[in-house]
Amino acid sequence: MCGILALLGCSDDSQAKRVRVLELSRRLKHRGPDWSGLYQHGDCYLAHQRLAIIDPASGDQPLFNEDKTIAVTVNGEIYNHEELRKKLVNHKFRTGSDCDVIAHLYEEYGEDFVDMLDGIFSFVLLDTRDNSFMVARDAIGVTSLYIGWGLDGSVWISSELKGLNDDCEHFESFPPGHLYSSKSGGFRRWYNPPWFSEDIPSVPYDPIVLRRAFENAVIKRLMTDVPFGVLLSGGLDSSLVASITARYLAGTKAAKQWGAQLHSFCVGLEGSPDLKAAKEVADYLGTVHHEFHFTVQDGIDAIEDVIYHIETYDVTTIRASTPMFLMSRKIKSLGVKMVISGEGSDEIFGGYLYFHKAPNKEEFHRETCRKIKALHQYDCLRANKATSAWGLEARVPFLDKEFINVAMSIDPEAKMIRKDEGRIEKWALRRAFDDEKHPYLPKHILYRQKEQFSDGVGYSWIDGLKSHAARHVTDKMMFNASNIFPHNTPTTKEAYYYRMIFERFFPQNSARLTVPGGASVACSTAKAVEWDATWKNNLDPSGRAALGVHLSAYDAETPLSNKPSKVIDSIPRMMETHGVAIQS
Repeated sequence: MCGILALLGCSDDSQAKRVRVLELSRRLKHRGPDWSGLYQHGDCYLAHQRLAIIDPASGDQPLFNEDKTIAVTVNGEIYNHEELRKKLVNHKFRTGSDCDVIAHLYEEYGEDFVDMLDGIFSFVLLDTRDNSFMVARDAIGVTSLYIGWGLDGSVWISSELKGLNDDCEHFESFPPGHLYSSKSGGFRRWYNPPWFSEDIPSVPYDPIVLRRAFENAVIKRLMTDVPFGVLLSGGLDSSLVASITARYLAGTKAAKQWGAQLHSFCVGLEGSPDLKAAKEVADYLGTVHHEFHFTVQDGIDAIEDVIYHIETYDVTTIRASTPMFLMSRKIKSLGVKMVISGEGSDEIFGGYLYFHKAPNKEEFHRETCRKIKALHQYDCLRANKATSAWGLEARVPFLDKEFINVAMSIDPEAKMIRKDEGRIEKWALRRAFDDEKHPYLPKHILYRQKEQFSDGVGYSWIDGLKSHAARHVTDKMMFNASNIFPHNTPTTKEAYYYRMIFERFFPQNSARLTVPGGASVACSTAKAVEWDATWKNNLDPSGRAALGVHLSAYDAETPLSNKPSKVIDSIPRMMETHGVAIQS
């Protein structure tokens, strides 16, 4: 992931302003260590920190149209850029960069071209012919982006908070699936899929259609000119990504450049569930597997760096970001610059364990819609920033626009968890890849129970965080928490500890408002907490909080805070054939 920063319409175009833009852009250099670029036109500045994935030799930014009247700075990947180039037959391209099509598309189609892009992106485009500009963010918000306003009437755009929080009177997260136009002076949603209205779909479930759609989503993400690999936790989602990648890698341009031997990466505490499962999947697929270990103390020591880079105080996100942050550093040290990951599946298919309690298919579907719409504040934010902290790019095929359209058009009855019928969470996805003749995965991996990343790396990780926070946050501090933090008041010592660190880095009120809040159990939205009355007394984002569902769930008799660690010594064994109920 690259870093973009733009200052548009400032009060002066002095050398001091240029120096300030360069200074702020350098705060994003971790996102793009390969090259820096800055373009100035009057009182507008476009800065770019490049992570070179496609056309490393000539794709430096900002990028321009033929006569350089249109300039654009982009963070992202446009997977259909070759098809788009064919539509732009009267245009000449200076580079082989996938992002080079954007300025030319604007020239040809105006602001309405954004929906033509198949990929992940955040960009700022400046039209010097009338000094107008537009900003856009991808459909789901896989790439991070913020917008701010200065007292002098300027508009600021940055890939991360730290690029604008000190210079803006007000700033906020740029909404995914939207564009901002200086011509209209406001936001407009360009992404308008059928599922966004939350109406209940009725397309019959077809496992083959679903399988092909996801295979296509993975294959298009094999577009790269640099070494890459897959993140492999041993859970269903990352294992499917790895399996499909291994199956189709041989015939790609990437394989011709770097070889057809796929590299896989996993992180965890010694003896954690994920490490064991990932090793088994890697052996089955024949990948070159890299297993990284960390200790609870390693993670605790990294917490401040994690919060600075991830830019949140959300407990779930910090728990899961820390091992991913540590793993990304190790991966980059091996010379790898891009990884494919499994984020998004749980939101689309209702994979979190609390979905076992969904009262009906209508509420099930609406909750998946709510979860997808919030992804940019949670898993997308984590995956993007934890990897970008070390100049690594993460691609997420489950959040492919075409795949989401297919998966979210399915009658949600097919996604419902029916223990009496042997249908566990994400059964529709598991069934789609249950191929007896040409198996994608071992059966017990294909039907392994959901582990949230922060749980799967080792259950003592979360318990260690809670103990550490308890040593730094007193009961008196908690008693006065609502006076110190009236917005999103921390309800646990762990949350209070993270909030203190966040406020030190980002003390502005606008910063704290970028972080979501509300009651949650096992990663649910606040609305879904209403599904089970017992959850209101056990609000915790860990998957183990799904009492009576998780195989290693806490007992229901006593509060979560009093529970000892429960570390699984062996992988939960699902049945040898699909469709057999979870053993609990």
